[in-house]
Amino acid sequence: MPYSRALAPALAETEDLTSNLVGIGMNFAARATLQPNIEDTLLHASVEAVEKPDLRVLSVLTTWFGVYATWVNADRITQLVANQQSQRVRAFWSALAYWRRKDPRFARLGRLYLGERQDLLSTGSDFQIMRHGEDGRFAGSSLRVPGNVLRDRLTDVLPVTELARRHRAFRYRVLIGPSYRADMWAAIELDPTLSAAELARKTYGSFATAWRVKRDFAILRP
Repeated sequence: MPYSRALAPALAETEDLTSNLVGIGMNFAARATLQPNIEDTLLHASVEAVEKPDLRVLSVLTTWFGVYATWVNADRITQLVANQQSQRVRAFWSALAYWRRKDPRFARLGRLYLGERQDLLSTGSDFQIMRHGEDGRFAGSSLRVPGNVLRDRLTDVLPVTELARRHRAFRYRVLIGPSYRADMWAAIELDPTLSAAELARKTYGSFATAWRVKRDFAILRP
């Protein structure tokens, strides 16, 4: 069978999503999924949080991004958001990119929504902003968020050192950067029998990168 690069899986069910969120370091009351894909989980969380809306998930997701943005695969999350029809989801990710605008990797993500500013709340935004101001993380972005709506507590997410201990792909991202290659190294270490095509599909990367990882892994782990 010829290789065909995968883009994204179907959205997870709510219960599975909660376990995936715990698996990437968000503190919810659920058993963690082992080694969930980071960008898949982030996208699914944003759809759930923005479209439902679920302000608790949105709060923890935003705090997580503030801590972990350095290790997000910006190319992959940009591709995932670009495939979303929801303008609210696009506006949310554009707002996060604006918040982290000093990181040029998120420039393309920030341009995925170019419409008017959207209100996070369906009603009462003007009143809440008049009383509490805007959430500083979203000020000036594509999303208007009153300052009293999303809590921001570092205890809602795992420390970076702890997630690196638990999540193999994240650990490799710390070692070699947030890339498809890092995820491939984690995947092949867990299952050395994966072919290059299987490795590429599992991590959404290219066949060429997967082939090189297979080659390098064979050199280091004969």
